[in-house]
Amino acid sequence: MHHFQYRGGELYAEDVPVSTLVAAYGTPLYIYSAATLRRHFEAFDSAFDGLPHLTCFSVKANSNLAVLRTLGAMGAGVDIVSGGELYRALTAGIDPAKIVYSGVGKRGSEIEEALGAGILMFNVESMGELERISAIASRLGKKASVSLRINPDVDPKTHPYISTGLKKNKFGLDMETSLAAYGRAMELPGVTPVGIDCHIGSQLTSIDPFLEALDKILAFREKLVTMGVPLRYLDLGGGLGIQYNEEEPPHPHEFGQALTKALGDLPLTLILEPGRVIVGNAGILVTEVVYTKKTPSKDFVIVDAAMNDLIRPSLYDSYHAIREVRPAEREMLNVDVVGPICESGDFLARDRELPSVAPGEYLAVYSAGAYGFTMSSNYNSRPRAAEVLVDGDTVTLARRRETYEDLIALER
Repeated sequence: MHHFQYRGGELYAEDVPVSTLVAAYGTPLYIYSAATLRRHFEAFDSAFDGLPHLTCFSVKANSNLAVLRTLGAMGAGVDIVSGGELYRALTAGIDPAKIVYSGVGKRGSEIEEALGAGILMFNVESMGELERISAIASRLGKKASVSLRINPDVDPKTHPYISTGLKKNKFGLDMETSLAAYGRAMELPGVTPVGIDCHIGSQLTSIDPFLEALDKILAFREKLVTMGVPLRYLDLGGGLGIQYNEEEPPHPHEFGQALTKALGDLPLTLILEPGRVIVGNAGILVTEVVYTKKTPSKDFVIVDAAMNDLIRPSLYDSYHAIREVRPAEREMLNVDVVGPICESGDFLARDRELPSVAPGEYLAVYSAGAYGFTMSSNYNSRPRAAEVLVDGDTVTLARRRETYEDLIALER
């Protein structure tokens, strides 16, 4: 569910007409709904009320400070994968004791920053990283809490670029190596192993892969208990999918029931790292039609948003619904919706049935709240879009539009 609805023939973001936002802030424009963020977080977090748990929003999905503050005010923690995301989380007022640090390539300086902030724990992805965290923590006179990320070799049946739990993926440690790593963690002076981490992929539309991975993790946990590892946390990552088109992902309540039944009364605090399921449908990208173009073989709608603004269609061949901001009853055409970037891969939709729109009109690209702005770039020296957060009839400019001066501000 989301709060982008039509009223009187015009698209609204909560109580504000999208056309009003476009007039004030231009296009391309990311618009986020605070009510949708709150609704989705509550629906997800409450699904696990029967278990001790901590919901840590995945910052890589949407790192805007206004979004992080909105979720933090509801008690959310965060999952981070870089020093920059740590800085954003702390700036947004997230409690460091609710921050978990994932990712395969943590630099020494980033580890120091996280230790200095007092985060909850590191999700460790290699033996080398484990040794480095211990050495840095020891040098600083600290003891780092760590979980080791287990690769359960489970196929999440999602796009290969966002599949993370197979043997061939770069993430985590296989079961055999993990046993040795936990043994080493018990010996190292600068770390304390406090949990198990597992994340198998993103945009999952079935809970079966989660449960398959959980079965393997719980069997592995028994071995660790025998070794005397002081486990307190079980981090199952994120990955629950959303509806972009015709997908039918499970409701968080169904997911929560399944995990509650599987975990029973085990003395573990469950950590979850949702991103897309919270923010994906809480955002749209609005773009202006610049030209329409007809060739002997294809009709094109050329818009001012491009692959540098929303790369998911080009990168994953992903589907995003596209609708008029002010619908009109017109002939339907089969078109490609493309941007100004000098690449044939610059498209927002291909072979899409859309009304015969005209230059100067506006289109809304749905489900753009996750992995939209965070993956945007300045390719072709294009300033990045503005972001606004709508809360009822209140509008916050969450990030101003970049200028040409911004493009060269760091160059000499």
